[in-house]
Amino acid sequence: MTQAEFETLDDEDIDFSDIPATDEAFWADARVVLPKTKQVASLRLDPEVISFFKEKFPRKHTSAMADVLRQYVEHAKARG
Repeated sequence: MTQAEFETLDDEDIDFSDIPATDEAFWADARVVLPKTKQVASLRLDPEVISFFKEKFPRKHTSAMADVLRQYVEHAKARG
């Protein structure tokens, strides 16, 4: 099924038979985890960088940039 076909599918036509049922015991230890608040930052970037991310991630280019930076930080911390 293509993404376009899936998006036009009515809820009642979705086959949930391969998803196990859950009960209250399953949800007993569930908790809401809110996302961390992000800080606003202003920085100057090369036009090519912005264009690249806007092309690859049209609606979430700034989030994608933040993800790349986060991965860099985690990698740098791991290396010492």
